[in-house]
Amino acid sequence: MSTITILGVFVADLTFRSDRLPKIGETLIGSTFKLGPGGKGSNQAVAARRAGAEVRFITMLGKDPFAQMALDLYEAEGIETTYVYQTDAQDTGAADIMVNDQTGDNSIIVVPGSADLLTIDDVRKAEPAIASSQVFMTNLEVPVPVMQHSLELACKHGVTTVFNPAPAVPIPDSVYSLCDYFTPNESEAAMLADLPVTTPEEAQAAAKVFRRRGVKTVVITLGEMGCYVLNDEIDEHLPAFDMKGKVVETTGAGDAFNGGFAQALASGASVREAARVGSATAAISVTRPGTAPAMPTVAEIQALLQS
Repeated sequence: MSTITILGVFVADLTFRSDRLPKIGETLIGSTFKLGPGGKGSNQAVAARRAGAEVRFITMLGKDPFAQMALDLYEAEGIETTYVYQTDAQDTGAADIMVNDQTGDNSIIVVPGSADLLTIDDVRKAEPAIASSQVFMTNLEVPVPVMQHSLELACKHGVTTVFNPAPAVPIPDSVYSLCDYFTPNESEAAMLADLPVTTPEEAQAAAKVFRRRGVKTVVITLGEMGCYVLNDEIDEHLPAFDMKGKVVETTGAGDAFNGGFAQALASGASVREAARVGSATAAISVTRPGTAPAMPTVAEIQALLQS
């Protein structure tokens, strides 16, 4: 079975749903509230695990009820927790998610909490896990120096790297050459390339910027428009699965894509095949509420791919 190591964050998702998102200074009465597991890295770990990979997760939790929620999740999903650290110094993070009931669109505030205390030394301790994986994946919910060092370790051992630059913040130019696969969404690509990214054509232009900076393969996710893939062999817009009328919540769709994408890469799929798996994973996830709980199984992904 393919093995993936993921460095990222667990946060508790506090999801509020209403028939529209509030305006500045406005208070709305919502329709529902739910508390559940989230965080980009954690969601990606669940998505990759359900898609069929063996998954090891590296993170820092507090010692509080949210941390226990995370540990219970990883035990239930079969995710290895050797390098899930805990600290007394700070509580586990949380995310405030506001969801429009009519469209499934969302706005999110994330506080990483204890994950901000992850250090380069913590990542070094996890080097054996990184070195023995087919794919290593990380994102920008962890401190930038920790993210960069983790990618350097993976490259040192010849492990395929997937960097999901989310949420987008300025990153050193030296990071780009560490990326076998670079997977921003449209808003992250726009911020990092300093270009508009609202169409496949604009995504292609942004992808060329990242390629010039040293990325081997760029995969820009475009929501319901699919994704744009650019490397030495492929320069192509790949459409999404049509889920019109079935969308419940788009929160976590990018994490679903990345988890499914990484699992497929680890199994030896081409980038086009892996992007198709990622798209199917994301397409199913948006038809369900929540983030980690919405991630589909390998059987569900295969059924959509074959439909």
